[in-house]
Amino acid sequence: MLLTITYRGDNAADLGYLLHKNPDRPQEFELSFGRAYVFYPEVSDRLCTAALLLDIDPIDLARGKEGAKGGGLFDYVNDRPYVSSSFMSTAISRVFGSALAGRCDKNPGLASSELDLRAEVSALPCRGDVEMIDRVFAPLGYEVHYAREALDEKFPEWGEGCYVNLLLSRRCLLKDVLTHLYVLMPVFDRRKHYWVGPDEIDKLLEKGAGWLENHPERDFIVRRYLAGRKRLARIALERIDNGESGATEDADLESAEKAKNLNTRRLEAVVAALSARGASSVIDLGCGEGNLLRLLLREKSFVRVAGADASIFALEKAKRRLKVDTMPEPRASRLTLFQGSLTYRDERFSGYDAAVCVEVIEHIDKNRLAAFEDVLFTHARPRTVVITTPNAEYNENFEKLSGPLRHGDHRFEWSRGEFHSWGSEAARRYGYEVLYSDVGDLDEKRGSQTQMGVFTRCE
Repeated sequence: MLLTITYRGDNAADLGYLLHKNPDRPQEFELSFGRAYVFYPEVSDRLCTAALLLDIDPIDLARGKEGAKGGGLFDYVNDRPYVSSSFMSTAISRVFGSALAGRCDKNPGLASSELDLRAEVSALPCRGDVEMIDRVFAPLGYEVHYAREALDEKFPEWGEGCYVNLLLSRRCLLKDVLTHLYVLMPVFDRRKHYWVGPDEIDKLLEKGAGWLENHPERDFIVRRYLAGRKRLARIALERIDNGESGATEDADLESAEKAKNLNTRRLEAVVAALSARGASSVIDLGCGEGNLLRLLLREKSFVRVAGADASIFALEKAKRRLKVDTMPEPRASRLTLFQGSLTYRDERFSGYDAAVCVEVIEHIDKNRLAAFEDVLFTHARPRTVVITTPNAEYNENFEKLSGPLRHGDHRFEWSRGEFHSWGSEAARRYGYEVLYSDVGDLDEKRGSQTQMGVFTRCE
């Protein structure tokens, strides 16, 4: 799927400043559902075009990533990798986030200037809604053009396809174009790739502030953006009618906290625990794709950071996500990545203030736990050990859980009592003290989603 934005005017190459992307250098971004590429097909003094290209692997979608439906052949043969949809909206937010927010650090005045802009969207799905294109975009001040092609030129009787190539032209702020596309592409596609919950209302009202409340097709946009969920649409429309252009400050903070996915909250809790204990060197055992490593490298207090994983493929992905090849030397000098198994002694595990195992222990066969304990607490023996693992009691709160375990590769999942029993015995045996805490949403009867144990070596 492809989105291009063209600026006509003086110093047209300044579009690169607005998008925070250098026209002279193509860039690649790894997203959870594929890769995004930013490049400039045309750059001159009077005209500059920036392109955002998404490359989505349908096999990845069908294997459990965003967009998978569990619907057999449809998961492998569908239009998701090729049409402009909520995947493109997410890419705009991730890749052009500063421009979407209206920020331009190097030229602030440019972000607040109206420019002669043209946006082209390829393959926008419009199943039965083609007539709505004008009714949605024209009231926003755009000159609207779109083209449809026959389903099959050999069989004209089949009629035209349900996809359009859309061209929008207007003199306005770049932020406005990105915001309108961010909101309205999923409105036409009607199939968001992620779960639509109450937090989407705040997102819609924030992005729709200043234009949505008075739009003649307001109800259509709200209903479609919220995936046809009538209750959410009703709440959103009531808030708009009451003059709420976004969440209140307190509500916004609460919503933002709830909107954080569990993994983010888990990693933040781990970093806080490490900081509280004054760790300056940390090894992430079972680092996976490097999500925790990214957070650790942002904190200058962690002067030495290492990641180890049994999977070479996970390590390669971590290298790409961390952009190791282009990482500034001062940061690169703090990082070490290597392949290693957590159930075999490895001298490279030693010499760190702290070791972390985030959602790792449940992937180890129970008959190998003794070897894991020996490697971690006897041979690596850091001053601090942080371990997180799912709380099996909380699983009853997951309505769509297909089995007793949260993931097919989990060998077990412990209740709070079982985790405390294992942790306290390990602490006693190896000369540590341990404190337990909850991470994630808390249920009064079943505890939290994740449980964390922080082990401190007895000196």
